[in-house]
Amino acid sequence: MASSLFTLQVGQGPTRLLIDTGEGKPSWLTSLQKVLSSEKASIDRVILTHWHHDHVGGIPDLLTLYPTLKIYKHKPSKNQIDVKHGEIFKIDDTTLRAFYCPGHTNDHMALVLEEENAMFTGDNVLGQGTAVFEDLAAYMDSLQKMQHEFSGQAYPGHGPVIENGKAKIQEYIRHRQEREGQIVDVLGREVEGGKKGWKSMDLVRVIYKGYPENLHAPAERGVLQVLEKLKKEGRVGVHEDERAWFLQSKPAL
Repeated sequence: MASSLFTLQVGQGPTRLLIDTGEGKPSWLTSLQKVLSSEKASIDRVILTHWHHDHVGGIPDLLTLYPTLKIYKHKPSKNQIDVKHGEIFKIDDTTLRAFYCPGHTNDHMALVLEEENAMFTGDNVLGQGTAVFEDLAAYMDSLQKMQHEFSGQAYPGHGPVIENGKAKIQEYIRHRQEREGQIVDVLGREVEGGKKGWKSMDLVRVIYKGYPENLHAPAERGVLQVLEKLKKEGRVGVHEDERAWFLQSKPAL
């Protein structure tokens, strides 16, 4: 198995499988060709973890090299083959099992490497820092499930290999739970000036106090994801006219 610029090459024989294709930079294709040529190998299948450009951008170049290439993806685009949860891919002595885990994107698919008790986590779990997500509720649900699928290494879509993948996922879960707790705590405080509730940017200014202001906008996106999750759970409400958020009162016993 070899990784290069956000891709993972699986197999040791003359025919290999590729997970993701990078963003289409010439350096990626050159690197891939060099490895394949030195090992007298070729690619016949590609599995895409999700639709983001830095994972699918190399497809056109690959197709010029391998016109009959089969491209697999959950919620596929034109000329791609659908990947279903639990689907098995065999290459030499390696078994990959598709694991649907939306959150980073709604089409996100991880792959369990059965023989290694490891997982290719795509962009749900990264080698450095934390991941971004489209839907926090779905993301948290996926993380909870992913941690029970393997106990070895995690091969992320970006960054170095994670030696204890399960522990890293649990760290991600704790981080999100702590951030949610901070938001709930601030929502429970009295708002200055008799306002109806908290604006999302006001929450950011409290929770991220001391951080550079240029980080406030991306932080607000994360705060809004938490607020939407809490709203779905019935724990917070929002005054739509002012987009002011507040804790829902607990029903009397």
